[in-house]
Amino acid sequence: MRILVYGINHAPELTGIGKYTGEMVQWLAARGHEVRVVAAPPYYPAWKVQEGYSASHYQVQQMGGARVYRCPLWVPEKSSGLNRVLHLASFMFTSLPVMLAQIFWRPQIIFMVKPTVLCAPATMLVAAATGATTWLHVQDFEVDAAFDLGILPSGGFVQWFAVNFERFFLRRFDRVSTISPNMMARARAKGVTEQQAKLFPNWVDIDAITPQRGENSFRRELGLQSDDIVLLYSGNMGMKQGLEVLPYLARHFDNDTHVKFLFCGDGAFRPQLEQLVSGLRNVTLLPLQPLDKLNDLLNAADIHLLPQRAGAADLVMPSKLTGMLASGRPVIATASKGTQLANVVEQCGIVVPAAEPTDELDGLYAAVRKLIADSNLRRTLGIAAREYAEQNMGRDNVLGNFALEIEIKTQRRA
Repeated sequence: MRILVYGINHAPELTGIGKYTGEMVQWLAARGHEVRVVAAPPYYPAWKVQEGYSASHYQVQQMGGARVYRCPLWVPEKSSGLNRVLHLASFMFTSLPVMLAQIFWRPQIIFMVKPTVLCAPATMLVAAATGATTWLHVQDFEVDAAFDLGILPSGGFVQWFAVNFERFFLRRFDRVSTISPNMMARARAKGVTEQQAKLFPNWVDIDAITPQRGENSFRRELGLQSDDIVLLYSGNMGMKQGLEVLPYLARHFDNDTHVKFLFCGDGAFRPQLEQLVSGLRNVTLLPLQPLDKLNDLLNAADIHLLPQRAGAADLVMPSKLTGMLASGRPVIATASKGTQLANVVEQCGIVVPAAEPTDELDGLYAAVRKLIADSNLRRTLGIAAREYAEQNMGRDNVLGNFALEIEIKTQRRA
């Protein structure tokens, strides 16, 4: 089939939405589908366009078996609500002529990745002109997140318009998918019907990310001892992750010479995190690691840390969770009870209430102390984590179900 993928993030971004979209495109192309992608130049999570790409010029490249159209993008130096809106709007405007040009290619399915919902009108225009099936995949409810997390001021005309704009277009896609049951329920509450709805979770290559036993290259390079307990946070260091609690956690264990913290990644919050952990002897900061080192990095941990802000409940599902579970290590997550993140982690780790640094963090400290003290519990939860990944997150299984669904949906449309 001819599949047009439309979304702001794409490979070679190493984390988040771009990673998953890139892997999906490569998987589809390897199985004989003709795929084109309309995306921005890679900029995430550093919020800086990568070397070799342009923020101001159009580019076309072959990547992962697909033709990728890179559209100019404004990337703000400082994060704010208005800057985020202008950032997303810049991609909407620059990508519109490229999308309209695809009418002559006549795609059979247009797969749009949200964020950003601002791209929905262009999707509908191309679909109307070609008769293509439309599929919206929600990785992030960016409208809800903007107002619920205080990125934009709530109330008033702006929120009313944004909410109703999103609802209007959600109901007009042939298929709407998202990555967790709770996020699917949120979509249903916005008017998505049973016939439209489809669960399409994030995945992990369970052959590439596997539990290791014995010596680990990261631990060796960092001079860590075999009896050191390593707590790892790896991934995007953004404003929605709730990373403010990590320096307080590390400081709480600063006097224990066998407890080490490893924070790896990049993003808007990284400079602030660097300041907050400055002077702590038990913290090592690393840049985002390439994919060929990801398995070694994840296996350097004895315990994975996954903080989440309280207001982010079921607005997003942390994409980094898949690799954590596949590595066969226990997870400590800060999440509200009943959220999808809590429902998953309760099976293979410890969940404590989401909190801000100004709140009481005794629950988080106690969870860490419990896993540090009990190697058998760490092993048991790690086995459960790996089993969950194998049963629910295997790449070929998830993408195979997706490919079958788009073929059925397109045949019905025809």
